[in-house]
Amino acid sequence: MASITFHTLLLLLLLVLLLLSSSTLAADAPESSSPSECDTAHSGECYNRPKALRLKVIAIPTILVSSIIGVCLPLFSRSVPALRPDRNLFVLVKAFASGVILATGYMHVLPDSFESLTSPCLPEKPWSQFPFTAFIAMVSAVLTLMMDSLMLTFYNRQKKGGGAVVVDHESPMNAAVPVSHGHGHSGPPQHGKDDKEGAEVALRRNRVIVQVLEMGIVVHSVVIGLSMGASQNPCTIRPLVAALCFHQLFEGMGLGGCILQAEYKMKMRAVLVFFFSTTTPFGVALGIALSNVYKDNSPTALIVVGVLNACSAGLLNYTALVDLLAADFMGPKLQGSVKLQLGAYAAVFLGAGGMSIMSKWA
Repeated sequence: MASITFHTLLLLLLLVLLLLSSSTLAADAPESSSPSECDTAHSGECYNRPKALRLKVIAIPTILVSSIIGVCLPLFSRSVPALRPDRNLFVLVKAFASGVILATGYMHVLPDSFESLTSPCLPEKPWSQFPFTAFIAMVSAVLTLMMDSLMLTFYNRQKKGGGAVVVDHESPMNAAVPVSHGHGHSGPPQHGKDDKEGAEVALRRNRVIVQVLEMGIVVHSVVIGLSMGASQNPCTIRPLVAALCFHQLFEGMGLGGCILQAEYKMKMRAVLVFFFSTTTPFGVALGIALSNVYKDNSPTALIVVGVLNACSAGLLNYTALVDLLAADFMGPKLQGSVKLQLGAYAAVFLGAGGMSIMSKWA
């Protein structure tokens, strides 16, 4: 039931993004009073429509393959002993991927929102008189917390109502869950029951994290794909394709690690992999289809894209810091080893640093 609801929610989210793109075009069609510097330039040595189209067509399968590889690598890691969830290498790889997701929010999505909502192509009132990007990102982070909490409550109530959560008892994560013990009844049977309940709570928590993270990724992936698909500038598209491939590869590793810990069945894994892998290529294809009429510097487009990016930034930043990094670093595995903890911090800085450097091109 929960998986069907989540599938429906993702489809509705994509539909809303598509409708927003269409409404952007409809709203901007009659505008003719925009400043001259805000008119889309179709001149210069970097404007080459046929060449740009070829690059965008190449970008679609390239980004798709990179996304699939990134998100699927952790899912097949159980066949590699060194990459199983109970091993130190998996912890380091997940820390690296969490740093990538954190930098995606702070260094890619949030600056794009600031650029859109502070553009001179927007009316001075109210856009220049209030920090809308920061405000929307803040509200988005709080709403993510609320969604996190309510979804976990839903899962817990569903469990109490008799819907058992399927737990893979071979998963090493089950042994790392702190549990509470009853007073005066601490015999082995009770201890085993507490361990099982603690593992199920952790499993439900991991599933909530995956669903929240997937929604944030879907939003910004469609937006960045749409922007690239509508561009007619080969000089910016060429480096952007390479940057997006690395972006999707590492971001997919972060999501894939979360999917692995959520222990979904094959059907749900396939759905999550499908949505992550296809949203950016879908955005590029949508941008190509709308490139004749889409103006990325029109007021409505700037507002829609800026607001969506701010929402996505708040969600990604909250998820990276609270659900991924804080949960792991405050957990028993990292708290039990200073050496592993320092290594994980180095991996976070490496992932965040590499993704920050890519912000020069994407």
